[in-house]
Amino acid sequence: MTDQISVSVTAIKQVAPMIKEFTLEPVDGLLTPFSPGAHIVVEMGSSGSSADKQSYRNAYSLMSNPMYSRQYRIAVRLQDDSRGGSVYMHQQVEVGTQLKISPPANLFAPEWMAKKHVLFAGGVGITPFLSYLPELQQRKAEFELHYMFRSRQTGAYSAELRDTLGTGCSCYDADLGNRCDIAAVMSGQPLGTHFYICGPESLIDAVRTTADAMGIPASAIHWEAFAGAKPGQPFVVELSQSGLELAVAANSSLLETLESADIKIPNLCRAGVCGQCVCDVAEGEIEHRDSYLSDSEKQSGQVMMPCVSRAAGERLVLDI
Repeated sequence: MTDQISVSVTAIKQVAPMIKEFTLEPVDGLLTPFSPGAHIVVEMGSSGSSADKQSYRNAYSLMSNPMYSRQYRIAVRLQDDSRGGSVYMHQQVEVGTQLKISPPANLFAPEWMAKKHVLFAGGVGITPFLSYLPELQQRKAEFELHYMFRSRQTGAYSAELRDTLGTGCSCYDADLGNRCDIAAVMSGQPLGTHFYICGPESLIDAVRTTADAMGIPASAIHWEAFAGAKPGQPFVVELSQSGLELAVAANSSLLETLESADIKIPNLCRAGVCGQCVCDVAEGEIEHRDSYLSDSEKQSGQVMMPCVSRAAGERLVLDI
């Protein structure tokens, strides 16, 4: 990452059995101001053996009040299929640990001209909306929050949100049989409403599909997902302009492998959403895992998003 900021972990809070909240403060100077919906990329080490050591870079939504930028707060869910990043944050990071982070970037800002804001959160996807709320309330904007989680143990911040927002927050605990009727929520909204989704892919797909069926314009639907790269089969990548060959391990993304060789690739979300890291492919089959490229672009086999996508075979040649 360029323009890295050195921060120290000043507080850690267990907000759910699998979710920890981290408070970050600058080692020197001041933190960069940010807007609601912004995220940072945290660089962290691996919790594996010395032979397996490598660094990971994960994007996390800022959940702090944007009007108070002397510290950042993020929440990290321990992923069942973690490649090392969330394990490192949960098992290795303690108060006093220093980390490197990127300046905030925002791909999920509220559309302030909207008549109303409807927020759909799934699990730890509640975090960006915690940064929305102070400004929504300050602007006296009309909004409602629909928060879905598997159980009371995984519904981090649900009690606080109900106390703060009252009827403005609807919580759905799957253990209690509560389900959000997405179609009913969306159908009752005034013209000019914008909808925001952060959570698992299934939730994002459900809201987008419902919006499409209702004729809601795509410009009124906003979503964010930081699932990150998942493990896959190892492969070799060749850079056609230099002839350099690199081995991409099963638990490393192509982007991380390129970065480890000091190959600079622009990136923001690291989750296959923003399109910043798109690379030209000269040879090889691609396993597309992003939600940015169109179907025709994926079928062409000429471009890919190295933050999440991989080779479908044993070898891939990038035109870089």
